[in-house]
Amino acid sequence: MAPSAIYGLDEPDGRALEAISDAVDEVNVLKAQASQRKAELDAEYDAESQFDAAKDKSQFRQYEAAQDRVRDFYREQHAKQTVAYNLAARNRFHSAARVRPELTVWEAMEKLDTLIDESDPDTSLGQIQHLLQSAEAIRRDGKPRWMQLTGLIHDLGKLMLFFDGAQGQWDVVGDTFPVGCRFDERNIYPEAFAANPDSADPAYSSELGVYSPGCGLDNVMMSWGHDEYLYRVVRDQSTLPPEALAMIRYHSFYSWHSGGAYTALMEERDWDMLKAVRAFNPYDLYSKSDDVPSVEELKPYYLELIDEFFPQKKIKW
Repeated sequence: MAPSAIYGLDEPDGRALEAISDAVDEVNVLKAQASQRKAELDAEYDAESQFDAAKDKSQFRQYEAAQDRVRDFYREQHAKQTVAYNLAARNRFHSAARVRPELTVWEAMEKLDTLIDESDPDTSLGQIQHLLQSAEAIRRDGKPRWMQLTGLIHDLGKLMLFFDGAQGQWDVVGDTFPVGCRFDERNIYPEAFAANPDSADPAYSSELGVYSPGCGLDNVMMSWGHDEYLYRVVRDQSTLPPEALAMIRYHSFYSWHSGGAYTALMEERDWDMLKAVRAFNPYDLYSKSDDVPSVEELKPYYLELIDEFFPQKKIKW
């Protein structure tokens, strides 16, 4: 066979082989990057918090000595967070007719700053100070930038009190819990659930209720509030990792991440998410006694951080 004929056959095969090799190299690079990212997450985000080492943690979440406004809040919340209400709230959020205001993250923080959380016995500061306290504590401990941003935005779902048809603070703030199954005794003020009609409904009052063992928390309906609201906003409009989304979605689920309740509902992935939420919790809870931060001094740093993970700038709330 003539040399030119041999060359003509080999040339396409050579190019194809080179393309395959390049594709394999690309896959290997992506795998290495994913492995490196997981190692960075494991090594950095869940290291024990240091900022709170000298704090008296017994002074936080003192609900037995809480003001009447806190007790009254939870009586109302526990009575009204039914399955029926939660279905209606989700339908409202996803409705095509719902007007979704567009604000940058910083604009949202400024708007939220007029709210005082009636469910919180630990602070009476405005929300922007609490958000910066959380973010700065995470930053001081050298945690990843994505976790610093999570601290900065974790309560922005409270904006729903202003523009999402919220019924009051009871469906915006406070501890969260699953609906559709028995209300666990490890929830705060568990006796208040007696006023919730789901407590007497056979479909919802057994340990697992409408759920199956190990169904996974992604398949469990959590009580509607700012955690769930912000999770749904951020999930589709940021580049934050799954660990950050879990921190946002479950940071008020204290009976789970601090009390050990509802483990029968968990699947394997949820244990990793539990680790993430527990790593975040000190920065949400114990930073509330820190000094009041200077908003204007910190603003340039956090504006850059926001742009890193929210590329489209304006967020649909």
